[in-house]
Amino acid sequence: MSRIAYPDNIATAPEASQPLLQAVEKQLGTVPNLFRLVSVSPVALEGYLSLSGALGKGRLPAATRERVALAVAQINGCSYCLSAHTYLGKNLAKLDDAEIAANRVGRSHDAKADAAVRFAAKVTAARGRVDAEDLRAVRDAGYDDGQIIEIVQHVALNTWTNYLNELAQTEIDFPAVDANELAA
Repeated sequence: MSRIAYPDNIATAPEASQPLLQAVEKQLGTVPNLFRLVSVSPVALEGYLSLSGALGKGRLPAATRERVALAVAQINGCSYCLSAHTYLGKNLAKLDDAEIAANRVGRSHDAKADAAVRFAAKVTAARGRVDAEDLRAVRDAGYDDGQIIEIVQHVALNTWTNYLNELAQTEIDFPAVDANELAA
């Protein structure tokens, strides 16, 4: 049970959040618990959806964005986000189990994505305090400064949802993945 009560459905959400949740439902076919939790603060929901939407228009491929989300969720120990992004990684980004397992340990089987995931993992674990070699490695893999900024923004957005879900103990509404258990 969540430590922060959230609406059971769109109709019981704050009025200002209802159209935003309707848009989520239209896009996803459902309203995951994370969105209903964030809807408790209409401005937080608007901000989350705006930043998420803007990053979705960025230059990082959807698969790389999911890889980063998986690495960040694992480092931050967020089973809700790990469950959600495992589901999204498999079903939307078409990542296989081996790739998802690699992402969870801050790696990728795709050479270019590997640099982004490693960098995102380092940014997360070091709280932004990466060294020049880390920055050079992601640049050498073909990422420009704009894309590097997008990677950091994805780390920040995913860290926020990780922290919120851990604080609230949001009920997992995806096939559950335990952040405390890594696949062999």
